[in-house]
Amino acid sequence: MEQRLTLITLGISNLEQSAKFYLDGLGWKATEDSSDHIIFIQMNGFVMSLYSQSELAADATVNEDRSDFRGFTLAYNVPTPAQVDRVLDFAVQAGAKLTKPAQKATWGGYSGYFQTPMVFFGKLPVALL
Repeated sequence: MEQRLTLITLGISNLEQSAKFYLDGLGWKATEDSSDHIIFIQMNGFVMSLYSQSELAADATVNEDRSDFRGFTLAYNVPTPAQVDRVLDFAVQAGAKLTKPAQKATWGGYSGYFQTPMVFFGKLPVALL
């Protein structure tokens, strides 16, 4: 498995306040793919997104109360659904817990989630963009 991350999503409680901090305060720029519901910021080698914590938890099929979810996800994007399945299998074989089997996503991709053996890292989704 290639050593990289594609997307870090921060689960936030108020998108407007977060946008004010990152975009207005720090001067970072949102990408054209951003919307009223999610903000994407191109970083140096990966993308950071700001997304509702409750929506992120729902997508990962975990409790929002952070009992098993730390409020962020790390994404490893691959070009085909078959590769998503392979990466999920690889992670499970390495000791991860599958929390959401790969499936077609509402946003049009194909993704699944696994939890790393070290819970403090949160959930690591594997997604197809």
